[in-house]
Amino acid sequence: MKDKNTKSIQSYLLAVIGCIVLIVLDQFTKWLAVVHLKDQEPFVIWKGVFKLEYLENRGAAFGIMQDRQILFAVGAVVIVCLIGFIYGRMPHTSRYYLLRICAVMICAGAIGNMIDRLRLNYVVDFFYFELINFPIFNIADCYVVVACILFAFAILFYYKEDELSCFSLKKG
Repeated sequence: MKDKNTKSIQSYLLAVIGCIVLIVLDQFTKWLAVVHLKDQEPFVIWKGVFKLEYLENRGAAFGIMQDRQILFAVGAVVIVCLIGFIYGRMPHTSRYYLLRICAVMICAGAIGNMIDRLRLNYVVDFFYFELINFPIFNIADCYVVVACILFAFAILFYYKEDELSCFSLKKG
């Protein structure tokens, strides 16, 4: 039993440390964007394809729901709580590392953007794929998208149905 509790504590500790590291990376890149891109011409990486362009996003993805910062912050708190609940239901074995990494990335992305919303009243975005006119985004957004892709892959191709029964709300 002691070994199981130690594994559980280590798993949570690694998750918190991983989340903090990802949040710091996100906030650092946003700080760099403010310092080097704000009030400047976009920095072209690949002409006509990709550039770094500063944007203060007061909405959600694709600029929808402008100026609803409190709603987004509450949404982020709900997401982090749900992920924490799900994380707690996962067995603390190496088989579930992929799902744990996804959980950490989603939490880091939600918290990273929530920090901006609460501190600045907008989210700092700076990656722009000009070729496809994709909305400008940031590192926190990348965490969430990559985690969701990994999660979908894992659910569809990696885990068997019985391995996911730990997430069921039914008892027994």
